[in-house]
Amino acid sequence: MSEQSLSDLTQALLEAAKRAGAPAADAIAVDGRSVAIDVREGKLEQAERSEGIEIGLRVLFGGKQACVSASDISSRTLDEMAQRAVAMAQEAPDDPFAGLADPTQLSATRDAAGMELADPSAEPSAADLQRDALEAEAAALTVEGVSQVQSASAAYSYRRMHLAASNGFAGGYDRSARSVSAVAISGEGLSMERDWAAESRVFQADLPSAREVGQLAGERAVARANPRRPKTGAYPVLIDERVSGSLIGHLLSAINGQSIARGASWLRDAMDQPVLPDHLSLSEEPHRKRVSGSRPFDAEGLPTARRMIVENGVLKGWTLDLATARKLGLQSTANAGRGTSAPPSPGVGNVTLTQGDQSREDLLAEMGTGLLVTSFIGATINPNTGDYSRGASGYWVENGVPVYPVNECTIAGNLREMLRSLRPANDARLHLSHIVPSLLLEGMTLAGD
Repeated sequence: MSEQSLSDLTQALLEAAKRAGAPAADAIAVDGRSVAIDVREGKLEQAERSEGIEIGLRVLFGGKQACVSASDISSRTLDEMAQRAVAMAQEAPDDPFAGLADPTQLSATRDAAGMELADPSAEPSAADLQRDALEAEAAALTVEGVSQVQSASAAYSYRRMHLAASNGFAGGYDRSARSVSAVAISGEGLSMERDWAAESRVFQADLPSAREVGQLAGERAVARANPRRPKTGAYPVLIDERVSGSLIGHLLSAINGQSIARGASWLRDAMDQPVLPDHLSLSEEPHRKRVSGSRPFDAEGLPTARRMIVENGVLKGWTLDLATARKLGLQSTANAGRGTSAPPSPGVGNVTLTQGDQSREDLLAEMGTGLLVTSFIGATINPNTGDYSRGASGYWVENGVPVYPVNECTIAGNLREMLRSLRPANDARLHLSHIVPSLLLEGMTLAGD
């Protein structure tokens, strides 16, 4: 379905809402298609293709609101959706902070022109994807010590979105994604260990070769062979760039407007206070080209812009949509996101943490003895205190050199103290939505042997 057709569809939803008696409404339409291929032992194991349209309608009566969604776009369905939404909204509890944006707040940009969020090249065939998956599997199996490849996959997706509201906003844009992944296993029986590698890009031309992905998965799996449990005690921990974004993710969750508005955040009193080392900043950059988290406007039609979340170590702002901003007496940061079946809620897209001037190897040399974490398993995070405990695996480091793989250990600390003490490497991958390098933490509690 064309962008113009999606525009017509959202306008038809708004008109149906108006006929049903709704004084205010917004509508979203998403048209997407995706193809995913999995192979195993040199043969096709699974092929999936999906395509279709989803529509969502939100109606508002003052502070009362309701959302409905459907995958049928007939005129009868649009009218039924509107009538159902109006009936639901009239029975909904009153929320004085719910409501559309004022027309003066709306973005003048209504598309993603120049942001390169959708690859204009031809959609890959299923045969092309299968070829990539087979190449990744074959490359992993050439690595000495790999006993099998658990899975190798290649996928493609293309998605069009259009948003319209009764306050006059109407805009939309396309997104595409292309990916390759592999999971390799070393050893046999109870001695099996596995690891993975994956790459995803907006443009197919930017994607590394499937061979590189498979080979890396194999090398990682072999390096995981014969793990031990690490020592128990207080040691420095270096969180590898593959998983370091999760630590910054805990900070982002703690400053989400919904958590702050409920008072359920360990950073609820931290505005204008230090939360990172003085020389580090964390910024949101929603207009980066060819990056999956970029967007020209948010799900309420507000213009997105670069903003400082943390500047020189000091927390500068919450992540807000209109409702949480109103509740806190602030202005939205244009961070609303939504699907077709729920109202907007705040969330962060692209973020960048200041990188250091040392390599990961430099930080390993400085830490001397400690743990290099390459994967996490589960998490226990107290949202009110920031107490942190996670299962982890990786490599034990002595004299700055990884000497053996480790698993079945737990690292623990307090997020406020951890974030204030972290030291970044310079190895962040710049194509990711979250640009976060490897992070060195001092004095973490390790529970192993």
